[in-house]
Amino acid sequence: MALTELNPTPQKIGSIPFRAALAGGWIDQPFVSRLNPAPPGSMVTVSLHPTIGFMDRAGMATGTRKVADLLWNRQLPTRPRDELVQELYSRENAGLSDPSGSQDMIGLIYPGVCRLDYDATHADGIFPAHIECCTEPDVCDWIQQVLHVIEVAPRPQGYHPLGEQNLSGEWVQRLGETGKACFSAIVNKDLRALGASMNACMQCWQTLLPQTVRHPTIQVDLEAILADYQSRYPGAMYSGCGGGYLYVVSDEPVPGAFKVSVRFA
Repeated sequence: MALTELNPTPQKIGSIPFRAALAGGWIDQPFVSRLNPAPPGSMVTVSLHPTIGFMDRAGMATGTRKVADLLWNRQLPTRPRDELVQELYSRENAGLSDPSGSQDMIGLIYPGVCRLDYDATHADGIFPAHIECCTEPDVCDWIQQVLHVIEVAPRPQGYHPLGEQNLSGEWVQRLGETGKACFSAIVNKDLRALGASMNACMQCWQTLLPQTVRHPTIQVDLEAILADYQSRYPGAMYSGCGGGYLYVVSDEPVPGAFKVSVRFA
């Protein structure tokens, strides 16, 4: 299906986009990026048309989107995107001890597939030093076709991913490199490289922050599910810490998966 054939946004969902975060996630957090010995480290976001509703607490930036709905009356303003990112970041994170990363805001506001380059010496690591976006229709159509989404389970109440931290410069650097590899794979429409970047990102998560995939409150065997799909397809990763959705990349159908609509303009 071509991008131009996709259904219009359902009124009940509203017009604010969703976003998918692919390889490199967590590098947008200053406590991670400041340990990178070779900055910048990168992560990838994909802006999504709101054609379906997503679960809360599932790594789809639904909390950020709700703040945006209230702040901007359910529609993105036409002001400069960097200003909108900073405004939304400030509103959502006011008074929070564990602020959400700016990739949540950027993924909602910037169209297409974006590589966010984080360097802790820039803006204290809160905002990326550079954003590289690809809005080419053929690239966006490709990622839309090969990205399959499987509903797993939302993060349980009481879950917190930071109880166990094995932060090291070597693994933080690896994490940031997965984002670079992911973006390059997408713009070059290289399925195998894309899958490899996602698998490598999950290995970084499991090493740096083990409770992203296992925690006393999590009742689903996330590691077993991940390993199974990674063994059968080019790559797989979770939409966020604690589960949510499983992203599987494949040029063949994935049973039980649904597809998303990539916003490129």
